[in-house]
Amino acid sequence: MEALLLAGGKAERLGEAAQGLPKPLVPVAGFPLAEYSVARLVRAGVTRVIVACRAGQEEAFVNALGGLGAAIVPVGEEEPLGRGGGFRLAASKRAESGPVVAANGDELLDVDFAALLAEHAASGAAATIVCAQVRSPFGVVDLQDDGWVSGFREAPLLEQWVNSGVYVLGDEALARLPEKGDHETSTFPELAAEGKLHGYRHGGVWLTVNTPKDLRKAEDYMAEHPDWRPHRVVP
Repeated sequence: MEALLLAGGKAERLGEAAQGLPKPLVPVAGFPLAEYSVARLVRAGVTRVIVACRAGQEEAFVNALGGLGAAIVPVGEEEPLGRGGGFRLAASKRAESGPVVAANGDELLDVDFAALLAEHAASGAAATIVCAQVRSPFGVVDLQDDGWVSGFREAPLLEQWVNSGVYVLGDEALARLPEKGDHETSTFPELAAEGKLHGYRHGGVWLTVNTPKDLRKAEDYMAEHPDWRPHRVVP
């Protein structure tokens, strides 16, 4: 089974905390960020991970992510292709057809990939998005229609669902990815309008690493959850 990993991020918002590395290779609790995702994919049965990265960084990804139990196949972008273009480039190197898990290389989720793939198959959708809920960064005021305040809630879980950057893409969705640009503003809205886009509700962990504050939060979480640590299968 194959998977696609988007790994062209520059880590600009991380600043010096990135240590000059592409964001998916920034260490979190001693392991490259993307290593957590690859290890979880391997546990789900993935044996080949195609990584879309910036040209010239191919060897760095092989060295960082090899030995986890899956072949790492890097594909360098000679120019920025956007997220949709990156996934399309990675998909062009597939050795099989059919639905494939595709993920951003800078997100940390404890997704049950077997359940995700099963729900995608049952839905008949062209693509499935893993959706998560987030907490408000602020406390909120419960304001009634008549203007009276009925109470306060500190950082509540928002009712809306957010695209977490993990997908299952079928052959139709892959064929409709843009050669350059963002699939979230082209392919996905088009599929949604046609009733071909499914959402998988994920109630577990979702950690983004965009800022030094996010990095510290991820470091703390991983230190408290050693079960997330990747295990190499070869020396």
